[in-house]
Amino acid sequence: MKSKISPAVLRGSALALAAALTLTACGGGGNDAGGAAPEEVSADDVQAALEEGGDLTIWAWEPTLEKVVEDFEAEHPNVNIDLVNAGTGNDQYTALQNAVAAGSGVPDVAQIEYFALPQFALAESVKDLTGYGAGDLADTFNPGPWSSVQAGEGIYGLPMDSGPMALYYNTEVFEKHGVEVPTTWDEYVEAARALHAADSSIYIANDTGDAGLTTSLIWQAGGQPYKVDGTDVTIDFSDEGSTKFAETWQQLLDEDLLSPITSWSDEWYQGLGNGTIATLATGAWMPGNFTSGVPAASGKWRAAPLPQWEEGGTASAENGGSSLTIPTASEKGALAYAFLDYANVGDGVQTRIDGGAFPATAAALESEEFLNAEFEYFGGQQANQIFAESARNVPEGWSYLPFQAYANSIFNDTAGQAYVSDTPLTEGLKSWQDASIKYGSEQGFTVSE
Repeated sequence: MKSKISPAVLRGSALALAAALTLTACGGGGNDAGGAAPEEVSADDVQAALEEGGDLTIWAWEPTLEKVVEDFEAEHPNVNIDLVNAGTGNDQYTALQNAVAAGSGVPDVAQIEYFALPQFALAESVKDLTGYGAGDLADTFNPGPWSSVQAGEGIYGLPMDSGPMALYYNTEVFEKHGVEVPTTWDEYVEAARALHAADSSIYIANDTGDAGLTTSLIWQAGGQPYKVDGTDVTIDFSDEGSTKFAETWQQLLDEDLLSPITSWSDEWYQGLGNGTIATLATGAWMPGNFTSGVPAASGKWRAAPLPQWEEGGTASAENGGSSLTIPTASEKGALAYAFLDYANVGDGVQTRIDGGAFPATAAALESEEFLNAEFEYFGGQQANQIFAESARNVPEGWSYLPFQAYANSIFNDTAGQAYVSDTPLTEGLKSWQDASIKYGSEQGFTVSE
């Protein structure tokens, strides 16, 4: 599931978190993420907590968790769960940080997206699950989601879902104009030119400046603009991967080959439906949005591997996805971890797949039933085979900033200027870099470029 949040909400939420980040960044620490040594909770402790039972409060907006909670309670009748939708994405994060600051009302389990998790880890707002045995689960999950729940030496959540990327394309548009589906980003630029020349109302894609798409494509290109070691942060958008992205995307911007329609707007859905937006590079969570939001185009769209930066490559990237975490203030860590394990490793995984979620577990992505599932919307295509291969090909080593929510909120005011003016994208990324460095330094981080 992918949530879309307005820049204004992101900006306000990020600022609400700033005080907590400042205190932590200036403080001491035990492990590399900035906190005390992780508590030790054995499998026997978890089992004992299950047998004893009790009440759990879970904050999450992901709809398939409703069935997971129902099944968990049926299997463990001594456990009562209050599943609360405290807001989507940053709305919840603000509420969570406010509860942490107030010292009351903190849930026992909280859904946190991967890009936002580092700021909660560094602020010591969520538990390091290493002492719970989470490190033994490394082979359970695919590389992208697994790396996304780690900060320093700690593991701060269990991956709930993932967003390995694919290229969704309108097969009718490509066939009508005799354009091959691109397999490299250079071919993508050529296809953009060919489609727009054939019909000036057709654009290869829409993009008015999207921080998530930008960082995902840089990730795929092998870039590592963010490096984090506790409170020491490096931000550098001049690395090779960032440069590859900027040079390629600049061609699309210079030649007006990207539709100036905002994603998730009514016009966007219309463009996907009428063929004026021909492709969409995004996560494996997208099919449900096609089905519900673009029903008239059923049968016209297909999924393909993400175009490559080098011919013959296989690299992909993640775009979206969430973890389940245990807030530090919870006194029910063992029972909460039992639920995390059930939902993200145990029977809850299949329950969520059946509900339309895209899993983060390697075993689910290797099952014949999952791989051979046919998508009616995609003309019967077994699209999970594309998504599963993408998940296996996400480069390791990517890091988000410990204040990524704020950084994303200022993207359109900095890098985004390249989409609406003559500002070169390389300059826009440098502006984003400088503004992020300034903010991080003000919050007490040691930031360099």
